[in-house]
Amino acid sequence: MANAASHRTADSPMPDATIVGAIVERLRWLAFPGFFGPRVVDPSGLEQHVGRLLDELAVMLQGQLESAFAYDPIGSHGCQASEASRRASEALAGFFERIPAVRALLAEDAAAAFEGDPAMRHLDEAILCCPGVSALVVHRFAHELQLRGVPLIPRMMAERSHAATGIDIHPGAVIGRRMFIDHGTGVVIGETTRIGDGCRLYQGVTLGAKRLEVDESGRIRRGYQRHPTIEDDVTIYAGATILGEGTIIGRGSVVNGSVFVTASVPPGSVVSGPNLEIRMRQR
Repeated sequence: MANAASHRTADSPMPDATIVGAIVERLRWLAFPGFFGPRVVDPSGLEQHVGRLLDELAVMLQGQLESAFAYDPIGSHGCQASEASRRASEALAGFFERIPAVRALLAEDAAAAFEGDPAMRHLDEAILCCPGVSALVVHRFAHELQLRGVPLIPRMMAERSHAATGIDIHPGAVIGRRMFIDHGTGVVIGETTRIGDGCRLYQGVTLGAKRLEVDESGRIRRGYQRHPTIEDDVTIYAGATILGEGTIIGRGSVVNGSVFVTASVPPGSVVSGPNLEIRMRQR
């Protein structure tokens, strides 16, 4: 084939999208056992069920992490097999250590969704039905892999979630406790975004970059801060766009719908656009 960049062969190890999808599904089972995946027959079997699930994930993740480190498209060349195996084992150990903390965060996210949406009748509805909770399940696990330098797999996980929920969260984004994303369709949270505790986002919100910098050769720079910071207890309503690495939305602020923000906002502010004149006439 003429374009070598458009295909891969067996001698070029890379993560398997199907297996990564199966890992994502099992992480959902792990986040809320019994809600997703195999039903736990009785409370006494819960620990055994979770143990089996962790064993499955360990095997699946080890293989995919080794492939990711051996492939590593970011550096244009991967590790030798022994080095890839070592790095995969280290990343996996660190990831597993964080699982209890991630599950605790997700329980808080589900509670925040229930408390923030009057249309939900009980907490189970938030866990089973809320796309924001579903997106956060994937994001919080993908973020842990991203922190451990795992190439490619965190983004593959994030894009599966994006396709399923309509919520686009880069695995590099830092999201605090008790996050609530309501409705979710069209939400975009960029790679270097930082979001504090107790925040709420509604559909169509963009937390993005104001401009793209280029290097001396004219190529887009990568890996630098370019997205906004959202402090604790901020609510951002539908269709709002907040851009730029220097843009900080102060604690306790409310950003009204459909506004375009590229400058910092003091704590406790209400950000709104001009009132539009509404005209009515008879048909």
